[in-house]
Amino acid sequence: MYRTWSFVSEYSLLLIGGALLALGWANISPESYHHFVEYPIIDNFFIGHLHVAAEGHAHRTLTLHYLINDVLMALFFAIAGKEVWEAVALENGSLRGRKAMTPLIATVGGMVGPIAVYLGLAIALGSETWNATFHGWAVPTATDIAFSYLVGRMVFGAGHPAVRFLLLLAIADDAAGLVILAIFYPSGELQPVWLLLSLAAAGATYLLANWLPRRMDRGKQHRPNSTWVRRKLSFWPYLIGGCVCWYGFQESGIHPALGLLPMVLTIPHADVSFGIFAEAETHLHDLLNQIEHGLKAPVEVVLFLFGLANAGVEFTSMGNATWLVLAGLLIGKPLGITLMGVFAAKGLKLGLPEGMRMVDLFVVGCVAAIGFTVALFVAAVAFDPGPVQDAAKMGALMSFGAAILSIIAGKVTRVQKKVS
Repeated sequence: MYRTWSFVSEYSLLLIGGALLALGWANISPESYHHFVEYPIIDNFFIGHLHVAAEGHAHRTLTLHYLINDVLMALFFAIAGKEVWEAVALENGSLRGRKAMTPLIATVGGMVGPIAVYLGLAIALGSETWNATFHGWAVPTATDIAFSYLVGRMVFGAGHPAVRFLLLLAIADDAAGLVILAIFYPSGELQPVWLLLSLAAAGATYLLANWLPRRMDRGKQHRPNSTWVRRKLSFWPYLIGGCVCWYGFQESGIHPALGLLPMVLTIPHADVSFGIFAEAETHLHDLLNQIEHGLKAPVEVVLFLFGLANAGVEFTSMGNATWLVLAGLLIGKPLGITLMGVFAAKGLKLGLPEGMRMVDLFVVGCVAAIGFTVALFVAAVAFDPGPVQDAAKMGALMSFGAAILSIIAGKVTRVQKKVS
């Protein structure tokens, strides 16, 4: 029913490849690795890291790290945003209605639980640890959709309802993560007035390339204006508007990797959602799905580069932040998802999908504890480069241990695999 298997398999292989290459490089020759990642491509440029001199003069430097994390990763978050948008807004969307309430409430537990464990342990370890690590409270809230799905499929089998439950939880988790990034982790001093530029770009693109042609086609069965815009202009208005929108996010201080999200809402889309990464979407001809298909190969390369640019930490960099992130993910995630899932299913009488047991919630929580991609991203923005950031990244990388925990939990709880 879903094309998710091939989708995440291809993304995951390249991401793992980039991460393994980075780990090996950083531990063999850390100086050359960091020199490569922070290589200044263009100095005194209009995009890049902002540097403010003592006399007040400001300039930007476009480094390889900025290009990957702040520019190219916007494509990855745009695809994630597209799936969230369809799941929430379209008819039969996966995150709409009563059927989505239990996974949505479980998602709340899957975020509150890790935060509580992370901050609670930070307090217990003393003020020095608290002061050094407090800002990274959001790192263990992440769930890596791709790797969680792969492991969930191994534990439950492709046809188990818990796999779909896991997908809904993971996409809702990512949606909440995007909000957290925008609100709590600005890339610089906030200047909200610049968001007007992003909103104007998105609004103008929607009006001129989407709403106006449809308005002119009222009563015309063949929709000549909409067809002309789609065939002749294609994605170009949205690309131009997206660049302006991204620039507005950079200048506003909100993390620019989120800069394409407003533009996603303006692109012509299908009327009905067929599910997260549904196979049926490959046969849709709306522009939003066509753009997603076109971005597939570039985003695979982007995720390889992301792994290469962010996973390069030395094994000796483990510290308190490592254990806080791991505890938040491996303890807080399963407990939070289980408690809130049971509360939703039994306390609120919302129930679980047919064929899914209460104990499966705990196993889903263990699978969702794989943070990796988004956890790495949040660690990179939560901490300044240095030992604490590296330690937090190591915790995100070591969250792969949740795969072993999930397999054990599946065996202990006697999960019955369902192939189809």
